[in-house]
Amino acid sequence: MKEPPAKIVEKLQEFLDEDIRSGDITTNAMGVLSPEASATIFAKSRAVLAGMEEAAAIAKLTDLEYELLESEGDWVSPGDPVMKFKGKARTLLMVERICLNIIQRMSGIATKTNRMVTAARDENPDVIVAATRKTTPGFRYFEKRAVTLGGGDPHRYALDDMVLIKNNHITAIGGVTKAIEAAKQYVSFSKKISCEARNLDEALEAAHAGADIILLDNFSPEDVAKAHSTLKKEKLRSRVLLETSGGINESNVKEYAKTDIDIISSGSLTHSYDASDFNMILSLD
Repeated sequence: MKEPPAKIVEKLQEFLDEDIRSGDITTNAMGVLSPEASATIFAKSRAVLAGMEEAAAIAKLTDLEYELLESEGDWVSPGDPVMKFKGKARTLLMVERICLNIIQRMSGIATKTNRMVTAARDENPDVIVAATRKTTPGFRYFEKRAVTLGGGDPHRYALDDMVLIKNNHITAIGGVTKAIEAAKQYVSFSKKISCEARNLDEALEAAHAGADIILLDNFSPEDVAKAHSTLKKEKLRSRVLLETSGGINESNVKEYAKTDIDIISSGSLTHSYDASDFNMILSLD
């Protein structure tokens, strides 16, 4: 297993510092808790496993030995042991909640993503299910990595990844064509230009203006299908990728996947998921 980037390891250390602060008052109150011990993390719900890389990095930061018992991206069932630690009992007690918080949240995202990807690809094997930037401040790296482990696409990590012209940009500059022309003059050919469209007319205008991706915002599945057929009739469909976003979740993703869309983006992957359930059981060696 690869190690997280140095900046992510620093962030994990910040998480530890935030939780421990000047010390674990409960563990300290118990007296001498320095014998060698083991602790195993178990799944308590069916989930796509994520967060092992981060838990392993926390083990290294705190001088714990660890063993991975399951692989990230695989389904685990209640009662399955997924990771084992060895070291001082007091250290195991201090890292328990941080490890579980990360694993539970990342696995929850990976699980939701996997279900949405599976549902969408039952209808359209080539469709991409992507996240958005609707992430928790400070936790984006972990949420985006969890999406990837669930089989989805992380989409943009930050504002400098690509040009994405939103409706407020269009309003500010005075129109779709003006926005795309300005973007083309500003960025290199190596950067894709995506433009949001609020209706079919804006989608057609964006295609004529040379957008690489048209984001159909808050379109119904029927309107997405109409946009696809109209662009095809106008011989514009092959020039662009079609993406749709807005209110898409597990209950309706199949309907969108049927429309010959290329990309389905859903903020619900990272802001409306249920954390998976895991626990840690300690035993003295």
